[in-house]
Amino acid sequence: MLYERLTRLPERSFFLLGLRGTGKSTWIRSALPSAVRFDLLDEALFTDLLGDPALFGRMVSAVETGDWVVVDEVQRIPSLLNEVHRQIADRDLRFALLGSSARKLKSAGTNLLGGRALRMAMHPLTAAELSSDFDLDEALRHGTIPLVWAARDRGEVLSSYTQLYLREEIRAEAAVRNLAGFVRFLPVAALMHAQQLNTAAIARDAGVARSTVEGYLEILEDTLVAAPLPALEAKLRVRERRRPKLYWADPGLVRAVKRQFGPVAAEERGALFEGWVLGQLRAHNERQRLYDEIAYWAATESSIEVDFVLRREDKYAAIEVKAAERYNTSFVKGLRAVVDLPGLARRIVIYRGRRAFRTEDGIDVWPIETFHGALRDGELWS
Repeated sequence: MLYERLTRLPERSFFLLGLRGTGKSTWIRSALPSAVRFDLLDEALFTDLLGDPALFGRMVSAVETGDWVVVDEVQRIPSLLNEVHRQIADRDLRFALLGSSARKLKSAGTNLLGGRALRMAMHPLTAAELSSDFDLDEALRHGTIPLVWAARDRGEVLSSYTQLYLREEIRAEAAVRNLAGFVRFLPVAALMHAQQLNTAAIARDAGVARSTVEGYLEILEDTLVAAPLPALEAKLRVRERRRPKLYWADPGLVRAVKRQFGPVAAEERGALFEGWVLGQLRAHNERQRLYDEIAYWAATESSIEVDFVLRREDKYAAIEVKAAERYNTSFVKGLRAVVDLPGLARRIVIYRGRRAFRTEDGIDVWPIETFHGALRDGELWS
């Protein structure tokens, strides 16, 4: 089944980056059905352009001024971006540049065409996109990457997907010299999902050097599999945590690299649910600009923390995520600790219960349905 995506076609050239299988190619066919298309997964075309990059310029010379050109899997030949840059500047052509990795684009020094093209991201399916098909338990168990979600045997496809990642994104790009070390690293990094990063501990458990782990984490970010969440220095406590947390892009990936395909265990649910909420926020931010920056806050001298602090201009919204089905007053401990944050406009608890209400000191407690509605209707801040 095809779902209507949150992504909207901009008026000018853009990069659209996202995990393999998130539906970039499917979406662009629907958004630009008549555009001239170059699919670099076509090995014949790939070989021709790799051997003669100038051929690309000759091929697009027939495209009318102002028309759209799609280049899929653009990271396979980053040198094409030189010609893309020239065609945008000289002929006002518009390019949709799709990719599943920013690694080679970044290493080639392209700098996303010096600002001539927007940078957009396509995320796994959100609750809003799935609509009545959304199932939280299934989303936490297998994730919502469209390729996986559409499969009859999601666990089997998810397992194959992780092997595809190693084969296509890592080995094909020669991103690591020691593939065995990277394979050991992945499940250890998955254990760090929604946790404060400790590269020394990861290096010890994976049996590789700390500097190697730092390189591996950069690969996860470049290939859009995981990304760090910075710590907010709010100066509300004498000592605040400064190390980032690590969040994977999809709950299914977290479980797959750990070889966990059965029902979600109680000890997994908290981190998976927290990461899923962050995924919803990031996906909706692509379209609605919910925030300018997002971080977490925590005090080092205690267990007090707030999962997500959003900043939009000079205002802040603090969000705490709990996987419990019953509300507990301990849920608001961190939100009460940040009450003196300048510009704090809203404090929210998201939990798996059914009752929505507001505490006496103005903290909103939301079931996931209320959270979905606030994102859909753009009422997160109001």
